[in-house]
Amino acid sequence: MNGIDTKNQPKLRIERIETDIVRVPLETDYKGSHYHMTHRSTILTRIFTDQGIVGEIYTGDEDDGNGQIQRIIHEEIAPRMIGQDALAIERIWELARPATFNILRDRRLGLVAMACIDEALWDIFGKATEQPLWRVWGGYKDTLPIICTGGYYGTGVSIEEELTRVHDMGYRGMKFKVGGLSPEEDAKRFIRARKVVGDDFVLIADANQGWTVDEAVKFANLVRDYNLFYFEEPCRWDNDRKFMKDVRYKSGARVCAGQSEMSASGCRELMQEGSIDFCNFDASWSGGPTEWRRVAAIASSYGVRMAHHEEAQISIHLLASIPHGSFVDTFVPERDPIWWNILENRPEIKDGMVKVGEEPGYGWVYDEKFIKKYSVSQMVTNNQNSLLQK
Repeated sequence: MNGIDTKNQPKLRIERIETDIVRVPLETDYKGSHYHMTHRSTILTRIFTDQGIVGEIYTGDEDDGNGQIQRIIHEEIAPRMIGQDALAIERIWELARPATFNILRDRRLGLVAMACIDEALWDIFGKATEQPLWRVWGGYKDTLPIICTGGYYGTGVSIEEELTRVHDMGYRGMKFKVGGLSPEEDAKRFIRARKVVGDDFVLIADANQGWTVDEAVKFANLVRDYNLFYFEEPCRWDNDRKFMKDVRYKSGARVCAGQSEMSASGCRELMQEGSIDFCNFDASWSGGPTEWRRVAAIASSYGVRMAHHEEAQISIHLLASIPHGSFVDTFVPERDPIWWNILENRPEIKDGMVKVGEEPGYGWVYDEKFIKKYSVSQMVTNNQNSLLQK
């Protein structure tokens, strides 16, 4: 047996924490409604224990070129963790929480730092119990439908070419970007996409908070006969809870949101208000799987289905663990070279589905050459003898 001996060794102590920032330039500027992306970035976190079990995961797509999240991990969270029981995940989550208390700093930075730690600890838990995390968290199903986010503006690739390629890659559907043009113009783009792939292909519209209520309703009505699966973040941020409720009731479209929330309570309010049908809360942006699972529990009582904003390396386990999980969300290789290259055992897409692995924890095997090539920070280590040892 390779797991820990829980009878003779009740503690699995944290000895050190290592992080590295990986940042990969993209081939083109990917433009959504009011944003654009030129790089794909992530933080690789490894937590080492006294019994040789190492928790490792890459987390988040924050463009942390200046290392703010990395510094929060090592200067604020890690000193509280060294020597702690790695299986005391709820306790460590609370110990890390003060990283979000600084009112003069973007709270998202502290939340991503928390997620790096929380996700790596769960990997330790899976390896210690010799179970994949989707089983640890509930084990509801071992296969999931997979979609691809696309439809970006100005990539130089036609809608017809893009949708044909994604369909031929075996994807079940696409999350298609809208909200950067008028409702009429984006409706024409959406309808073009639908005509390429047919009615059985899942087609989601994602406005990234681009429109007013009236504009969102107009778009939903224009594509009413073209099988809009759901409408993601249709409305501007300043009162989106009420705005999305209005879109749901005025247009009849199903609405998805949650990635812009920072807590389980924020997602609960979306559900209480009647604003959403799908919740795509992002574990990597918001404190880790510990908080995501709280949201999933709340969603089950409101009849809301769970999704996840990107981060397939985490979401595939979370969504497979529950009965109300939906799609794994990924990108084509040019848009997310990290997902397509950092994992040596990335799951195969087959007939619109992916199968979750049986290896303990997340089960990922990392390409160390890829990590070294695109690292933009020296590996930072915390241990009992040295802080910020480089």
